[in-house]
Amino acid sequence: MSFDRERIPNWRRGYRYQFEPAQNGHVLLYPEGMIKLNESAAAIGGLIDGQRSVAAIIALLDEQFPGVPELGEDVEQFMEVARAEHWIELA
Repeated sequence: MSFDRERIPNWRRGYRYQFEPAQNGHVLLYPEGMIKLNESAAAIGGLIDGQRSVAAIIALLDEQFPGVPELGEDVEQFMEVARAEHWIELA
C-alpha cells in the first residue's frame, strides 16, 4: 500500500513541538515526557501545522535541501513512525 501524500498531519492534542535551549535542539513535549528530535525530524516537524499536506511539506523541504533523492521517502517514513507512536494524526 502506498502512502497518501495528500493527507494533512497535525500534532496530537497534548503534544507540542518547540526548540528547547537546554537540549540544544527541537523537542516534542507531551504530558508524560519529551522526545528530542534529530535534525531531519526537526526540519519535518517544523512544517507540521495542520494545514500543509505531506506533499506540501516534501515540496518545501525539497526547496531547502535540493538534490536529496530519498527526501520524499524519508518524510513518509517519519509520518508513519510519528503516527505509529501517536505523535501525529493524519487527516
